[in-house]
Amino acid sequence: MIGVKEMKNQILLKDLTEEEIKEISSRMVAKTFSKGQSIFKEGEPTEGIYLVHRGKVEISKTTPDGWKQTLAVLPEGHFFGELSVIEDKRFHGANATAIDNTEVFLIRTEDFKALEEEAPKMMYKIMKTIARVASKNVHSMNERLVKVLISY
Repeated sequence: MIGVKEMKNQILLKDLTEEEIKEISSRMVAKTFSKGQSIFKEGEPTEGIYLVHRGKVEISKTTPDGWKQTLAVLPEGHFFGELSVIEDKRFHGANATAIDNTEVFLIRTEDFKALEEEAPKMMYKIMKTIARVASKNVHSMNERLVKVLISY
């Protein structure tokens, strides 16, 4: 089991009690990736939600003509892969690559879904955090889009 102390810095878990953190961390799996190593690629089967414990992760898409477009760089404490779980997608829509030597905690999709049934109050807090982060990301992208449009 991953310790509560290690979980305190995770944005996804910030609103949880110590007992709730113990419950969810008991279902997490730690994975390590070397700098430059793929965590997953677009089109590969999804596994769950990843929490960045150490290192940095780049989320990117490959354009139809083969260019890599970076969507986000996620430092320690951030999470990714949540949309695949929430939207019940079986395959990733983007790439995730370790920028540094990186350790992530994985909440497997089946464990996430089981917790929705077993601990709805805890999962409400987690879903609220996911919605808050998604909203922040949409606002940020809107601001960037407006700046690009104004500059034309």
